[in-house]
Amino acid sequence: MKIALVVGARPNYMKVAPILREISRRTADGSSNLHPLLVHTGQHYDAAMSDSFFRDLGMPDPDEFLNVGSDSHAKQTARVMTAFDEVCDRHSLDAVLVVGDVNSTVACALVAAKRGIRVIHVEAGLRSRDRTMPEEVNRLLTDQISDLLLVTSEDAIANLRAEGVIGQIVFVGNPMIDSLEAARPLIEDVRPLQFPYGVVTLHRPGNVDDPEELTPIMEGLRRGSAILPLLFPVHPRTAAKLRDLGYPVRSSEEISGIPPGPGLWTLPPLPYLEFLRLVRWSSIVLTDSGGIQEETTVLGVPCATLRANTERPVTVEMGTNELIPRTAEAIDDAVRRVMAGVWKKGSRPPLWDGHAAARIVDAISGMK
Repeated sequence: MKIALVVGARPNYMKVAPILREISRRTADGSSNLHPLLVHTGQHYDAAMSDSFFRDLGMPDPDEFLNVGSDSHAKQTARVMTAFDEVCDRHSLDAVLVVGDVNSTVACALVAAKRGIRVIHVEAGLRSRDRTMPEEVNRLLTDQISDLLLVTSEDAIANLRAEGVIGQIVFVGNPMIDSLEAARPLIEDVRPLQFPYGVVTLHRPGNVDDPEELTPIMEGLRRGSAILPLLFPVHPRTAAKLRDLGYPVRSSEEISGIPPGPGLWTLPPLPYLEFLRLVRWSSIVLTDSGGIQEETTVLGVPCATLRANTERPVTVEMGTNELIPRTAEAIDDAVRRVMAGVWKKGSRPPLWDGHAAARIVDAISGMK
C-alpha cells in the first residue's frame, strides 16, 4: 500500500513525524507493506524553521515539496489541490493521510476523494462549534469524505456519530504526544531560565488582526508581566500589529539574553525543541493555539486559552487548560492565580501515552 502523508504547516510536523517513523520501522523489518510518500505542501514555509523542525523531529526531507505559499484561504486551498493532483498523477497512491485542520488537510483530502483514493484523517472529530474559524470548516469537510477517522479523544467519537459520518472510526490517542514524549529527555535536561516566567503565543486573526481585540489582550499581558516575566515568541505578522499599537515591548534574539525581573519580552519564532523546553519549565502559558493546550496538559503546565471555545475540550475537562475571556482583567487574574498556586493540576487523557503512532499504523494496516 503506497500512502501519502501530508504536512502543510508546522503543527502538522509533530503529528506526522511519529507515524512516519513507525511506518518506516515496520517496513524496514518486513512487518508492514506500507510504503510512505512524505508530501510537504509549503502552506506555511520558512526554510530555516522547517529545517529545524524536521531535524528536531528526526524527519527526512519530503519526497514532494509543493511550495504553494501563503494567500487567501480560497486561493491557497485551490493551489494545494492543483499541485497535489499532479502528485497523484506521478504516484499510484492507495491512501492519503492528512492531519489536523489546515487548508492543506481539506485540499488534499478532496483531491484524494475525487480520485477514489482512500482518505485517512488523524485528529478527526474535533469540534469548536464555531464556524467563523476556517479550521472548523476544514475539520467538518475532511471528516465527511474520510474513509478512516482516527480520533485523539473520546468526545470526538460522539461528535462524528452525531454527524452521521460513514467512515470507520478508531480511537488511537494523540500522536502529538508521541513527539512530546520522544523529546522529553531533551527538554528535561536544561532549564532555559533560572527564574519563574510565563510563555505567550498568539496567532489567530480574531485576536491579533483587530486592534479592538488585541489592545485589551496586550494590556492584560502588560499587567501580568509586572508580576511574572512573560516571554512571547512572535509571528512576524503579530509583531507588525504590536508595532502598530505602539506597545512598549522589549525584544531579545535569544532566551538566554532575558534578565530576571518583570517585563514582556518578544522573541523570534523558536525551533520545536527550544520552544517545548521553554513551555516545560514555564509557570503558565497564555495562548490561542490548539496543540499547545494538549502539550501543556501532558506537561502539567497551567494553560490559559484566550478563546471563547476550544475544539479540544478534554484539555479543559481533564487537563490544565482553562478558557479565559480576552480581557485585561482576566489575563491579569490568570497570572495572579498561578503565582498564588491555585491553578488546577489536571490529569492525562486516555491513550495520550506516547504510543498513538503504533495504533495508527495498526488501524491503517487493518482498513476495511
